[in-house]
Amino acid sequence: MKLLTLRRRPEPTVRMSERDRRLVWRMAALCLDYPSEDMLRTVHEFGGAVDELPAEVRDRLGEFLAHLRETDPLELAQRYVETFDMRRRASLHLTFYAYGDTRKRGMALLRFKHAYRHAGVELGDEELPDHLPVLLEFAATVDPIGGERLLGEHVPVLELLRLSLSDNGSPYAAVLAAVTATLPPVTTADRRRIAELAAQGPPEEEVGLEPFAMDPMMFAGSEGRR
Repeated sequence: MKLLTLRRRPEPTVRMSERDRRLVWRMAALCLDYPSEDMLRTVHEFGGAVDELPAEVRDRLGEFLAHLRETDPLELAQRYVETFDMRRRASLHLTFYAYGDTRKRGMALLRFKHAYRHAGVELGDEELPDHLPVLLEFAATVDPIGGERLLGEHVPVLELLRLSLSDNGSPYAAVLAAVTATLPPVTTADRRRIAELAAQGPPEEEVGLEPFAMDPMMFAGSEGRR
């Protein structure tokens, strides 16, 4: 009788322990959040832990932390808005790249919501569930397996976001590089998907997120930022 074999999880781009991966996700979640006073204070409190990470991710996160220390808080806030809120190709909402604000996006968002609920998490109304800092926080502190799965499914989007930020000289590119280092390398299929997303851009049809109305338990986050 042929015995069943377990499929091995793909190795991340940079070899590191599970503890280190979760630390990268936690730091990236903080760094990609809006640079409020509380965010900056928390990032600096965690900053020392970065020194224990593998060099490939330590250098990238260290580079961004230096940027936070050396830049005026008002300028940080202005740059954040200009980077993520005013450019369609630099959205932190992962489903936006493929679906824009169309009905299909609503169904894609439910996948995130169901994963969070399965882990016992109910989101508030501050953000949509595909917001990258929310997903990274979930992976780091609640469900690393479920969070890693969602991150892995969106490697093409994460890589496209990294490339977009890098092309514009944004310091946030270093944070995305640290995140992608914790995930399997980009495949040929991923490269094709990246090319498709880059060529098409987010759909323009503005129809709202009606599919959420089909789920009365859904948190009231559909009015959040893209």
